[in-house]
Amino acid sequence: MKNIVLLFPLALLFLNCLESTNTKKESVETKNKDVELLSLDGKPNKPLIVFITGDEEYRSEEAMPQMAKILNQHHGFNCKVLFAQNPDKPGIINPNYKTNIPGLENLVDADLMVIFTRFRALPDHQMKFINDYLKKGKPVMGIRTATHAFHFTEKDSLSSFGHYGNYNDDEGLWQGGFGRLVLGENWVDHHGNHGHQSTRGLRASNMEKHPLWNGIEEDLIWGPSDVYEIRLPLPESSKAIVMGQTIDRLGEYDKNDSRLGMRRSDTILPKKIEKNGRLIDQNNPMMPIVWTKSYQIPGGQEGRSLTSTIGAAVDLIEAGTRRMIVNGVFYLLNLEVPEKANVEAIGDYNPSAFGFKDDSYWQERNLTIAKMK
Repeated sequence: MKNIVLLFPLALLFLNCLESTNTKKESVETKNKDVELLSLDGKPNKPLIVFITGDEEYRSEEAMPQMAKILNQHHGFNCKVLFAQNPDKPGIINPNYKTNIPGLENLVDADLMVIFTRFRALPDHQMKFINDYLKKGKPVMGIRTATHAFHFTEKDSLSSFGHYGNYNDDEGLWQGGFGRLVLGENWVDHHGNHGHQSTRGLRASNMEKHPLWNGIEEDLIWGPSDVYEIRLPLPESSKAIVMGQTIDRLGEYDKNDSRLGMRRSDTILPKKIEKNGRLIDQNNPMMPIVWTKSYQIPGGQEGRSLTSTIGAAVDLIEAGTRRMIVNGVFYLLNLEVPEKANVEAIGDYNPSAFGFKDDSYWQERNLTIAKMK
């Protein structure tokens, strides 16, 4: 009996501790769920830009919050940034989770959609917001992997939006998916040597006075991500703005460097290489890396898009690359493009190198959207 009396308060103490732990856990989960997107309020009369992130390789979850902050704090735009998340762990970013991006309902009121996703297979109730936005003919900016933004496999055969997929081979307007119809190209191949050759942006022919080039010197658009292969010529209604010059690295490869040892000061042009059984000059012809296009999905109004295949998080270390994207926002919104827009980075911008990460990396990193503010 004496032992029972002694054990009773210990049991109560244990139960209180357990309840406190569960309460704290629920509090953290509730807090994360309350922050499923990054919302930056600007001036009431300014447009709303919705950024959609979700790629496993080029750190869109780092790149797009930085661009949103620049556009919000320097230019007053209202911005919302959406992220890939496991619905069982709301508020925690997981680019490897391909079937959920909460917050797409914000496209209903959006004036511009900026998309930087890769091979997503979103459920119908989320895809519908993208489809409805495009039917209205509203402007679209696609960054890097947005050319292959979606991919629906056989297991997604019940999706009503399989035609958005990169490998959609149905005859008709949707052949090649969202990338081909809306942006002008889908995934083809790497044109540069991925991880070993960088990209310098040069003016396309007769683009000297185009407003997208406002405030940008030719050698200031640069990034360590390589040039993507594009089928030439671009589709009708497309106009190349920036051409991508492929550059060999001067320094040694450094896996611990976010730019892998490449720098904007690199100037060595590559020699001819063998590709698909033939010798090619990677800079003749050059591939476009920024272009504009008119689009119209079936049953929708006509709109316009701008695609930039340069734009990985590490590419945005360069002010010229950031300015091209900021200029593109003004251009797509039919606003006067500043002569030299303020694109100063917000906070300490030290992006991660591009590359794939396994699930354990994201579990350990535990990157919450709340930390993005």
